[in-house]
Amino acid sequence: MKIRKAKNEDAAIIINFQQKMAMETEGLELDHSTISNGVLAVFSDPSKGTYYITESDSKPVASLLITPEWSDWRNSYIWWFQSVYVIPEYRRKGVFRHMYNFIKEEASKENIPGLRLYVEKDNIRAQLTYQAMGMDGEHYRLFEWMK
Repeated sequence: MKIRKAKNEDAAIIINFQQKMAMETEGLELDHSTISNGVLAVFSDPSKGTYYITESDSKPVASLLITPEWSDWRNSYIWWFQSVYVIPEYRRKGVFRHMYNFIKEEASKENIPGLRLYVEKDNIRAQLTYQAMGMDGEHYRLFEWMK
């Protein structure tokens, strides 16, 4: 497997992955125009984040978005995993672990002190995956208002 930073040409793949993830995890059908503009906004403004693509035999099988959050406590950015999607036939085969290790190594190179993610509360399989890699959900609970 190969992990690389996504390019503008990958936008359609990422949009497709995000639509599938929203439907699988929340039964939510994303507005195509809104998700398309959201993905393209990341490519046009790198301060919003960076997409990564995982390929197997040159075929995109997974993607994720890393977004920075400033931490005054640490005088540094924390990187958030977002929009993680692995196509069904590649799940439970170590794809996310491979991606996580790649991002963790990149974070170390950039002196990033921590990685975070949020997970849908009923997605037990994903939670077990994250716990197996040494992440925990013990410190914070997520509260949100979402329009």
